[in-house]
Amino acid sequence: MSLSSYSDVFSIRHERDYDEEIAVGDVVRAGTNYFPHFEVIAVHGDKAWVRNVQNGADHLALLARCRKIDAEPVALAAE
Repeated sequence: MSLSSYSDVFSIRHERDYDEEIAVGDVVRAGTNYFPHFEVIAVHGDKAWVRNVQNGADHLALLARCRKIDAEPVALAAE
């Protein structure tokens, strides 16, 4: 028996449905969550080293799950 994550149980997708350039110094959020905010420290391949701006904790995140703060997807901005 394997345990399911809440993402599996509720069919939650964390990846972006649009292209976005994430670079060192950007402030991002993870998945569809609005908080916490993270500063991008380094980018390598499909991963980013991010730091929580509130408590300073470091994490690794998939770039596809990072969303820039105050950035709109290009498709929505054109509407």
